[in-house]
Formats: sequence, C-alpha cells, structure tokens
Amino acid sequence: MTAETVRDGEELLSLDELTEKVGISVRNIRFYTTRGLLPPPIKRGRSGYYSPDHIARLELVKELQAHGFTLAAIEKYVARIPEESSPEEIAVHRVTLQPWLVEEPRLVTRRELDSLAGRKLSDEELGKLVAMEVVHERGDNTYAVTESRLDTGLNLFSLEVPIDVLQACHEIYSRHGRAIAEELTEVFQTMLWPRYREGEIPAEHMVKMLEGFQPASVAAIVEAFSQAMTDVRRGHAAKRTT
Repeated sequence: MTAETVRDGEELLSLDELTEKVGISVRNIRFYTTRGLLPPPIKRGRSGYYSPDHIARLELVKELQAHGFTLAAIEKYVARIPEESSPEEIAVHRVTLQPWLVEEPRLVTRRELDSLAGRKLSDEELGKLVAMEVVHERGDNTYAVTESRLDTGLNLFSLEVPIDVLQACHEIYSRHGRAIAEELTEVFQTMLWPRYREGEIPAEHMVKMLEGFQPASVAAIVEAFSQAMTDVRRGHAAKRTT
C-alpha cells in the first residue's frame, strides 16, 4: 500500500489520534517513517493522515520489539512484506509472533518481588525459584517473573518438594514442550501456511484461526497430559496388584 492509497470505507486518523491508538510517540512514528518501517502519511491538503495500514504496521513493529528484535532485524523483516499488503495480511504476521502466554512476565526489583510473594524471600528461596526458572535474573537487581508461576513455585515450597525433583520435572516439561511446539509449527508451516499463501484461506480468517488456535491448543495439551497421567498411574497401580 502506498502513502496515497486509501481503500473504500477506511477511517483516517490524525497523527495525535494515531499515537493515542497505538501507544507510540510522535517522535518514534516519524523515526519509523524515515527508516521505511512505515509509509509516509496520506496527504489531505497540508495535513497528513494515517490509515489502518499504518496501524497494522506499527502493531507489527511493537510485536517484533517485544520479542527482542533489533532495529536492523525489524527492518529486514518488514522489508519482506509487500507494500500492497492489506492490514489483515500484516496482522497474520503479527499473530504468528504473539507469545503463547495468558500472562506476560513482569520486570521487578527484589523489593517488588518480595511484595508479589507476600513476604521477604530468603536468598535460598530466591535461588530455588531461579533454578526452577520461575524467576529469571536480569542483572542490576531486577528479575523477570510471571505472577501465576510465582504462586505455583511458592506453593511447592510449602509442600517441601525437593529442589532436585522440581528441576527434573522442569527439564521434562521444557524438553517435551519444545518437541510439541516444533511439531505443531511443522504442521502450521506445511499444512496451513501454504493454503493461506495460495489464497484458499482469507487473511482475516487466518488471523481469527490463529488467535483461537492458541488457547485451544493449550487446553488440548493439558487435557491430553491429564489423561496420559491418569492412564500411566492406573497402569502402575495395576502392576502392583499382580
């Protein structure tokens, strides 16, 4: 989409309205425009306006930044997206990058971490949380933590589960979780993505499908794991009776 192209029925925003909608400063929007990450504004007299295409591209840039992409990497990624791509087509790229997390990690200080825990954590407890990868040290006395995982870790402390058992379990979760992720990604790349690229699946439907696929997959994995654990434990119990 070029700067002067406006699709029928599209609502145009002023620069101030755009910054409010996407949460990006005027300075950064202008910087992204100079770097080619964003088309120039659409001119109407002396004023410049922004379309859903601008919004979609800015949201994609924000998603890439959230994943730690450098500016150079973002420029290369965006450069591969055709200029004529619709906002829905750009949204497909953004959705494929979104983290599969209900809750994003927070960056906190040691004092804030104690506050989230509801008490002052000892160095030993903090070491256990780091070993379990519930808390990640970031340096400068800051930590990345997901509150729900912190609650789970603290509950395990109260049960006095040995740390080596917790670490062994975490290694199993990580190893098999990555295997599932790789296999699901392979299914997506070989079975779903080609159908989208060939036009069999419209972009707006692809976005809805991907957004719904994430929670459905997590629920299916939990259900499959729960059923497998039940079957395995029953099997072990049956062996003890023979």
